[in-house]
Amino acid sequence: MSVVVAPSPVLAVPGAVAAVPGSPDASVPWHYGDPLGEQRTAIEGIAIVDRSHRFLASITGAERLSWLHTVTSQHIAELADGRSAENLDLDLNGRVLHHFVLTELASTVWLDTEAERGPGLLDFLTKMVFWADARPRPEPDYAMLGLLGPLAHTLTAPLGLDRLPETYEALPLAGGGFLRRMPWPTADSFDLVVPREQLMSRWSELTAAGARPAGSWAYEALRVAAARPRIGLDTDERTIPHEVNWIGGPDEYGAVHLDKGCYRGQETVARVHNLGKPPRRLVLLHLDGSADERPAPGDPVTAGGRTVGVLGTLVDHYELGPIALALIKRNVPADTQLTVGTAAAAIDPDSVVADDSPQPGRQAIERLRGR
Repeated sequence: MSVVVAPSPVLAVPGAVAAVPGSPDASVPWHYGDPLGEQRTAIEGIAIVDRSHRFLASITGAERLSWLHTVTSQHIAELADGRSAENLDLDLNGRVLHHFVLTELASTVWLDTEAERGPGLLDFLTKMVFWADARPRPEPDYAMLGLLGPLAHTLTAPLGLDRLPETYEALPLAGGGFLRRMPWPTADSFDLVVPREQLMSRWSELTAAGARPAGSWAYEALRVAAARPRIGLDTDERTIPHEVNWIGGPDEYGAVHLDKGCYRGQETVARVHNLGKPPRRLVLLHLDGSADERPAPGDPVTAGGRTVGVLGTLVDHYELGPIALALIKRNVPADTQLTVGTAAAAIDPDSVVADDSPQPGRQAIERLRGR
């Protein structure tokens, strides 16, 4: 299903440049004339990013958390007020259908996800309510901005706060909305959810207080450098959570809790964790920028003429040059010489998550055999 997102009013800000048509970020500014400098600001200063194309929804009702806990991958039945988590909707075979971030605040669960996938996620949740006291609904009257950088503390006064939230914590704002801290794409990353009618006034207040406008290019470059996947760009219809490092509890980076009750797709999650290994893994690639033709997402990644993976998000980083995420066969060594189109590529070894530890299920089998 194609979802049309209206252009953001921030595109009218002087210097704002729109992304190419067809981009998932086409409705928000791509950059403001200095995309590499905007990335540096997000690392060293404070940048503000228009993320108002994110799909937002809410769930109210006394059983909102206990019900959502049963139909998704994260352990959130007793999520405390002001706490957040990442979560997944999986199919029966454990493949990822939706990734979303949620926040419990003032007896309401707030959800946000990709614009293209939001209606599908909301439709699934609505169909799964049955007799539970839970009421999912879209929240088109709210919008999101991003704040990135170690100088975020300079914005507490214009936000009406006396402190910044901790990781995965959310603080309510006077006038509606909240500020939430996330562990990516940088160590100092915040999601600002506000009534949509306040979008431009908040933008003006925060830029007047020192936040520099940065486009989706900057956000994506930092996300890729941090090896954080984006559903639909760095995943495909076969992706399981283990391949893209989405395993983790509500207080850590991850979206699948391994110690919770039954949910759709849990059998695959448990089987791979206890007995098997994921067939692929997400890695960061460094690409040769002098190639005659620039690769594109979806291009095959090859080694010695053999296809070993597929390219995901590709972006120019202010320090690293052309970088990309890719799903690569797990048995491909990190020092393998790779090619994407005509461009040479190398795996960043720091992005390879070790998965060679003994599996609980295998250890149990060996203990039984030893007896």
